[in-house]
Amino acid sequence: MTTSSRLELSPPVFRWFAFAAFLSMIIIILTGAAVRLTGSGLGCPDWPTCFKHAYASGWTIHSKIEFANRLVTVTLVVVTFVVFLASFARRPRRRDLSVLAAALILGVVLDAGLGAYVVYSKLNPWLVSLHLLLSLAMVVVSAHLYHRSKYVYGPGSRADVRDRHFLAVARFMWVPFALLLVTGTMTTGSGPHAGGSQGQLEARRLPFAFSSAAWVHSVAATLFVGLVVGLLLAIWRTSAPAPLQLGVRRLAIIALVQAAIGVSQYLTHVPAVLVELHVAGATSLTIGVTQFHLRQTAHDREPSIAKKVAVA
Repeated sequence: MTTSSRLELSPPVFRWFAFAAFLSMIIIILTGAAVRLTGSGLGCPDWPTCFKHAYASGWTIHSKIEFANRLVTVTLVVVTFVVFLASFARRPRRRDLSVLAAALILGVVLDAGLGAYVVYSKLNPWLVSLHLLLSLAMVVVSAHLYHRSKYVYGPGSRADVRDRHFLAVARFMWVPFALLLVTGTMTTGSGPHAGGSQGQLEARRLPFAFSSAAWVHSVAATLFVGLVVGLLLAIWRTSAPAPLQLGVRRLAIIALVQAAIGVSQYLTHVPAVLVELHVAGATSLTIGVTQFHLRQTAHDREPSIAKKVAVA
């Protein structure tokens, strides 16, 4: 085997690299939420070290949790950089995959820098909310990368619109979904989980009542769930392709479960466990909306991973 051949990656191998980046984006959101919900946001007052020039996490459980999350961030940066290099080694090489991998690197670096400023701002609630929204945006980008790594894109490739009406709805859905995410972060930012703990500097909250923010968020959630339920009813009355029907059913299940968690956490005075589940649900819903949008066009699978059915 020559040196050049060892550096060449087949589409199935690169697909695993893309999946690693996708999974990493999910993990960093969940660990970041855990930092906040355990009151460990100020466990390490300095960045990138924990205490001034020390690279150890210190003595308290909060500093250990916060520093562990930083190690996850470092790992994430390494993973995205490796995926970017792998996109150049993939054969045949595709420019769209390299562009998406580069976008991941840029987003992760920006998010890490924002995380550092969040620490120095003593958990400014506006920046904490932006931190989560940027992380969710990276989930969208990584989902695109993973999806495209499985299918043929580019000039001359098949890109058949499955249903033009569903395509219009899928594009419009990003508007109420973005509103849902923004109002959700505003609700969390005005709620009881500031990210600090007893003995630390108390972090500020957003300047409006938690109950008011929760009410606005519930309205946005009702609109979004109503749209998804409407789509679910529509697929029963149309001959929508199977991939679209599957996407709508998944969205409906995730949206309804997420709504149930949201109501439960409000009625039980926002326990940390339910908030973590709600963050996980928001991540799942982000993936669901992204996949529903991507399913609107039919593409052939990469020849080396094609199965009996050419279209998924």
